[in-house]
Amino acid sequence: MARVPASERTRNALKDMFAGKSPPDRSSLVRQAARLIVEEALESEAADALGRGYYEHGADRRGYRNGNRLGKVKTAEGEIEFAVPQLADMAQPFRSKIREVIRGRTEELERLAVEMYARGLSVRDIEAAFTDEAGRCVLSKTAASEVTERLWADYQGFASRDLAEFKVLYVFVDGIAEKLHLGQPREAVLAAWGITETGHKVLLGLAPGTKEDTASCRDFLRDLKTRGLVDPILGATDGAPGLIRAFEEVFSRSLRQRCLAHKIRNLQSKVPEELWRELKAVALAAYQAGSPKLAQMAKEDFVARYERDYPSATACFLDDFDACIAHLQLPIAHRRATRTTNMLERLFGEERRRTKVIPHAFGERAVLKLMYAALIRASETWKRIVITEFELRQLEQLREHLNQRHAERTAPVVKRASRSRISSKNGT
Repeated sequence: MARVPASERTRNALKDMFAGKSPPDRSSLVRQAARLIVEEALESEAADALGRGYYEHGADRRGYRNGNRLGKVKTAEGEIEFAVPQLADMAQPFRSKIREVIRGRTEELERLAVEMYARGLSVRDIEAAFTDEAGRCVLSKTAASEVTERLWADYQGFASRDLAEFKVLYVFVDGIAEKLHLGQPREAVLAAWGITETGHKVLLGLAPGTKEDTASCRDFLRDLKTRGLVDPILGATDGAPGLIRAFEEVFSRSLRQRCLAHKIRNLQSKVPEELWRELKAVALAAYQAGSPKLAQMAKEDFVARYERDYPSATACFLDDFDACIAHLQLPIAHRRATRTTNMLERLFGEERRRTKVIPHAFGERAVLKLMYAALIRASETWKRIVITEFELRQLEQLREHLNQRHAERTAPVVKRASRSRISSKNGT
């Protein structure tokens, strides 16, 4: 069996995490990513000392690799273990400078670990992480560049990975407006995640620094589709017009679900506080009815009760109504999990409280770190949906119906040739 660098084994373990083979919590993922960064740096340092790479022969040069020893460093995320290359038969005993430096730079390592997959790393990031007390980077320029290139390739792999392996049933897309650049207006950070046929949640894409206009959302969704994501059975979005138009254009075979959490908040702003409890119950009777037909009946009841006295609330209730009840076409056990996109916003709020970050003081790095940490934390809070064989058959029938409806909607209109009329004064 061929030997492989320790960093390669760590990289494969990270790939398994992202593929859902070993679902991570946030801490274990950050530790594993930090381990990869350290092992890449240590292996580059060893290659510099030997004058050759891992698989290269030394010719007349002295020294050789003699396995690895276990190194450990304590961080806020827990203890990080990593493999330290051992070199033998060197002209002078080899002592790793990197191992000495990282003991006092655990916060920097955690930041790099989080940002590695959120936006990739630059050479300057790597050099800063491995700078000693005198301000000198203990990695050579060449080694720092090589580490950056390898980690950048990992990031590119994450950002462009093939999504065809995920049999996604439901997709959720949401945008959170944050101040990414000082002195600039807030920008939307878009995220998309899905629920697969096995009931697992998977992060599909991140797009920081976008606008929620049609063009930006279309590009974001098209990227998912280009990477192999098939039209889901249902996709949930908020009420942003640009996102709605983009979703219906890119995933034209799918049902679109309007996020009910956003809708209910909008509806609440239209009525007096003393009426809200009653009106909310009537609205939910429609939005969460047993079937689309029952929802239509409940809609008529809502209109009859409130249209005269509360026209703005009624207009809000009726707006995009079909999208609000799209989830009622799904198996009953799936409806609660598919009628809202509110998870992302709630996770952001939790992460802000944990890190005590002031929202209006965000910079691009802080927002990306917050976003990535929040989404990874979702693996701890999201429960896998149990999807039975019977429910899968139900969904397959629904998919066939949606495909047929799409074919009918997009079929070219065939005009019948009109019969020429012949007339004359003699009626022939």
